[in-house]
Amino acid sequence: MSNWSPNSWRNFPIKQQPTYKDLEKLKKVEDELASYPPLIFAGEARSLKAKLADVVDGKAFLLQGGDCAESFNAFNAANIKDLFKVMMQMAVVLTFSGGCPVVKVGRVAGQFAKPRSADDETIDGITLPSYRGDIINDIDFTEKARNPKAKKLLKAYNQSAATLNLLRAFARGGMADLHQVHSWNLDFIKDHPLGLKYEEIATKISEALNFMESCGITSANTPQLTQTTLYTSHEALLLNYEQALTRRDSLTGDWYDCSAHMLWIGDRTRELDGAHIEFFRGIKNPIGVKVGPSMKADELLRLIDKLNPENEAGRLNLIVRMGAEKIGDMFPSLLKAVESEGKKVLWSSDPMHGNTTKASSGYKTRDFEAILSEVKQFFQIHNAQGSYAGGIHLEMTGQNVTECTGSQSCPISQDTLGDRYHTQCDPRLNADQALELSFMIAETLKHSRKQ
Repeated sequence: MSNWSPNSWRNFPIKQQPTYKDLEKLKKVEDELASYPPLIFAGEARSLKAKLADVVDGKAFLLQGGDCAESFNAFNAANIKDLFKVMMQMAVVLTFSGGCPVVKVGRVAGQFAKPRSADDETIDGITLPSYRGDIINDIDFTEKARNPKAKKLLKAYNQSAATLNLLRAFARGGMADLHQVHSWNLDFIKDHPLGLKYEEIATKISEALNFMESCGITSANTPQLTQTTLYTSHEALLLNYEQALTRRDSLTGDWYDCSAHMLWIGDRTRELDGAHIEFFRGIKNPIGVKVGPSMKADELLRLIDKLNPENEAGRLNLIVRMGAEKIGDMFPSLLKAVESEGKKVLWSSDPMHGNTTKASSGYKTRDFEAILSEVKQFFQIHNAQGSYAGGIHLEMTGQNVTECTGSQSCPISQDTLGDRYHTQCDPRLNADQALELSFMIAETLKHSRKQ
């Protein structure tokens, strides 16, 4: 690593970056950001890496989820609380029904930038830069709104800091107490059959807690009953933002990207000779890479060697996003190649990005049955290989939105997508759909662990 530094990525080709008009102002913002306190600490990232190593060994399961793109305008305590609640609900279902510890990682407190299929967008003969997330520009289709603004980096930092502060308060201040398991049921699903199914689990947990207290195991002497940890993650797309928040750890001397506990590289920016791989190979955080249908086995093995040369369990999360129609044909050969080389990687499924379609109404959507199919195939392929399907990566929200069609719990049709379609970018599962998916995964986990 002697030839690596936090800014060495600037010597490599880079994709999916905005074009700022005032580079002097951008440099001032980057320098100001570099003087700010870190958002997370190196020790927290090491703790997450250790927990992810348990996932690699089949001793735990990774639940990673949150917004496709966080919004400055939708930033409020209620939305953060609802995401926290649904993550806790899903974790309880997976832990209790699946018999497996769950590592919780949110797509939150930094998920502001989004890659796009084209640099520009044309509407009614007018061409403007594409919307790339609130950290870069605004969604309104005007020249002023689409012009990238450097100061948005500072607003993203401040919003991330406030979000982290609230999440830590929820995790340590009583909301994560297992005695509150009934209160995690969001109001709009409480009387729904899925909410009632969750209530059955909550009642069993309450009964178990009462029994444990009778045996002397209480909240006072067992903090695990009242506290939890929700780690943060985002796609590290804007490397100038990530560089500004990269710090050398005073204990180990290693470099950590202190914008989040876990960072990942998208399927559009994972070139072996590109800037993103160069930056990621030098930070010591646990990291992820999206593995799409264009990935070849030899390319994946070289990527693993570059990002995890010491073959360290918990370091690298391979996030598979093939699509329901392609995963059965394309994923088995990749899995076999990696497993046969003895690579210690975490395999997780992103069933969202490969299943995006456009409804007749013009809305982007994802069909729940396709999402479910990809997840099921992901587990089946691992079972056939004798490897461990370690995690799930979802674009989801705790809000009662109508963005993904289908599911037994929430029968949204293409005609009703517009009822509550609030996403900044890509369609998300609502709390009903996310909870339904977690019940299915829990049953699959239980079956796999018995085998």
